[in-house]
Amino acid sequence: MDDLTSVKELEADTPPLTAEARAAARTRLMTAIGRESRRGVALALPRRTVFRVAVAATVAAAAAGTVLVVSADGGDPRSPRMTTLSAAQVLHKAADRTRSAGAGLPIPRNDQYFYTKTYITRTPVKGGKTRTWTDESWLSVDGSRPSRRQEHGKIHNDPPLGEHEVQWPPNEYAKLQKWPTDPDELLGWLGRGRVEVVEPSGAKGGKAGGPDPDPDPDPDRMVFIEACLLMQGPRVMPPRLQAAAFEALAKLPRIKVDEDEVDALGRHGVGVSYPHLTFTFVFDRETYDYLGIRLTGSNAKRVDGEWRQVDRYFEMRSSQEVGVVDRIGQRP
Repeated sequence: MDDLTSVKELEADTPPLTAEARAAARTRLMTAIGRESRRGVALALPRRTVFRVAVAATVAAAAAGTVLVVSADGGDPRSPRMTTLSAAQVLHKAADRTRSAGAGLPIPRNDQYFYTKTYITRTPVKGGKTRTWTDESWLSVDGSRPSRRQEHGKIHNDPPLGEHEVQWPPNEYAKLQKWPTDPDELLGWLGRGRVEVVEPSGAKGGKAGGPDPDPDPDPDRMVFIEACLLMQGPRVMPPRLQAAAFEALAKLPRIKVDEDEVDALGRHGVGVSYPHLTFTFVFDRETYDYLGIRLTGSNAKRVDGEWRQVDRYFEMRSSQEVGVVDRIGQRP
């Protein structure tokens, strides 16, 4: 009996699957594929069970829409494609992974520093030599002490903010811990149309302003932009807040998957981006660990008396290490 006949007979003598059953079956299939690819052995599932799981997973994938392909060989983009995930599903998996991995992060005291090591690559859009930097930073946990931040190899010694100074998003871990961790509430904190002067690295220098006189006609676009600013290094995110940020972004209807992104350390990942924006969140293809942000940027140059954006480039920022230390210059 051939496989198609078996599938038809299975369909004829079984009731339709509920949405919950389809989701459960799809999860079983993904788990089986992952185990088989890691161990190199076939799982001894009953033939009828395999057909039922395969049919359910196929129907579920078709209903959800195919946006991301995950291969069974551990992420080689040249390998056969096996299953599909939506951008929202990728973000939810990343949120779950963040909560799990964040349990191992030391709880800092306010008088300590977060040490971060970030690897950056920058490649000209039109081709040319790729530049690389390994930046180390020491950020005061509560902002009451000076911080030392390295950006593209240049060291910045940032004094504590003054009484009336506000940075958006905050760099201080203690302040970020007070942010809402409910995704719906966090959406209300992002994309408020603030007029800010914040360097791409999250550098010190912006003050909270009033409403934008010319608001973006797509409010979700501003939400995505502010989430990118929030997540960029060397800022350290509380795990619950980072997870909530991913789940908040998952609610945006226009987010999309970029199937194969490579981070600054050469790791193949999957990206989540927003139409017409140059920022992309990159996640590990298997674990859904957050790897960093890929962006397209440019340099400002005065041409014929006017400032223009020239020398466009691709840049990838990848976190290498995060730890808690007692003083600037100390490493975990």
